[in-house]
Amino acid sequence: MADKKKDYNLETVTLELDNGEEITCDVISIFPVNINNKEQMYIALLDENAGEDDDIFLYRASNLENPDDIKIDNIESDDEFEIVADAFDELLDDEELNTMLDDLEDDEEE
Repeated sequence: MADKKKDYNLETVTLELDNGEEITCDVISIFPVNINNKEQMYIALLDENAGEDDDIFLYRASNLENPDDIKIDNIESDDEFEIVADAFDELLDDEELNTMLDDLEDDEEE
């Protein structure tokens, strides 16, 4: 999945929360999931100031080819979120993703 992230030239994304606060998140992965026989893209984000126990945010993503105009939408249904979370969990088992997370930690230490 590291290649997907590089293909889209996304390293960070700024999210605006419901309360108007903005947070910058590291892009952990961009990955496809088949929902209702249609492939959709999703993005996994981690607050760049997060600690070890903080949550990873999952969103539906589109317009990924234009990093300045990426569209990130909330996952509205519990069923869709469960499918996406399961797909992301499978990615966590992938050694390439574990290496990518280690690289992010190394970058933060520098």
